[in-house]
Amino acid sequence: MIYKITFSCDESDGFRRVFHADSNATFLDLHHAILESVGYPDDQMTSFFLCNDRWEKEQEVTLVEMDGNFEYDNMVMSDTRLGDLLEEQGQRLIYIFDPMFERCFFGNLREILPGSMEGVECVEKKGKAPRQLQSEENLEAILGKDGKGNLGLDDDFYGDSQYDAEDLDMEGFQDLSFDDGTMF
Repeated sequence: MIYKITFSCDESDGFRRVFHADSNATFLDLHHAILESVGYPDDQMTSFFLCNDRWEKEQEVTLVEMDGNFEYDNMVMSDTRLGDLLEEQGQRLIYIFDPMFERCFFGNLREILPGSMEGVECVEKKGKAPRQLQSEENLEAILGKDGKGNLGLDDDFYGDSQYDAEDLDMEGFQDLSFDDGTMF
């Protein structure tokens, strides 16, 4: 069988990649085809997730074997054929391309066609792919140059401006010692 899989991204208007993939190809083959189609280097711990109709993550397929959610089997891209998990038209999957910020492409198994082919091929490219990784400049814009930032919170977060050390009742604290290891 040949799968027609379409990926889009909500970060980039008009971005779309369409792939034809043999059902015997692995998720690693699809991973490499995606990276090639968007020009990303293969230097991130990417993952695929099969999703339900509400895009909630279910089965994960990782780049390398990892300890993970015991609700689902630990599946590795190089050992998992597309046909092992993709079974019906309309099935959804997510490809995490920036694991630090969990940015992703949304995939959909559009069609299952008769026949066979070799591996995975990108058959349509539209739009520009977003940057693979958030840059330091993007982080700086969020956190500020000092790395602290306020993340949209006001200066009186949890009443910290009303805190006065003299208001603390020291009773019960005098027996605690962090120097002699008796705390734990």
